Amino acid sequence: MSGTPDHANQHFDEDAHTGPIKTPKQLAWAVFFAFVIPIVAIIMLANYVTADSKPAAGTEALEAMAVAARIQPIGGIEIKDASGPAVLRTGEQVFQAQCAACHATGAAGAPKLGDAGAWGGRLGQGFATLVDHALKGKGAMAPQGGGDFSDFEISRAVVYLANQGGAKFEEPKEPAAAASAAAN
Repeated sequence: MSGTPDHANQHFDEDAHTGPIKTPKQLAWAVFFAFVIPIVAIIMLANYVTADSKPAAGTEALEAMAVAARIQPIGGIEIKDASGPAVLRTGEQVFQAQCAACHATGAAGAPKLGDAGAWGGRLGQGFATLVDHALKGKGAMAPQGGGDFSDFEISRAVVYLANQGGAKFEEPKEPAAAASAAAN
């Protein structure tokens, strides 16, 4: 009995000292791949380094149109003539363009066009106060001065609105600069 266990231990010791290559054919393939794989890797690396362009797959990051889209301005400048428009708009035109959104429907508590009851208390404040409120804003109404319309055009719209509500305001006189520009 003592002989059998020694023989089993001797077999395991031989397996522990042998490598993965057991035949000459396996040795030939191992030597072949040991030379071929590094040579192929060196050739591929040399081709990559000497290539002209190396864009990432699927990217167009450096195309001219893509660059132009990324650096386009986010704002713009609009230069207006400080002397006012060549043709001044009437009070009704300014009302239709600027004021009708609220004053035609009564939105946000705005007195409606032609509603004498709603305009009664406001008309007592006088023309100058109504123009001041229109230019600087009051309550839910935003300031209109410096917008698309001149102060003179806003005052014309105030006369139009107030007269539709029962006032008898006179149309304001054209400013001297606009009158002389219209004469030329």
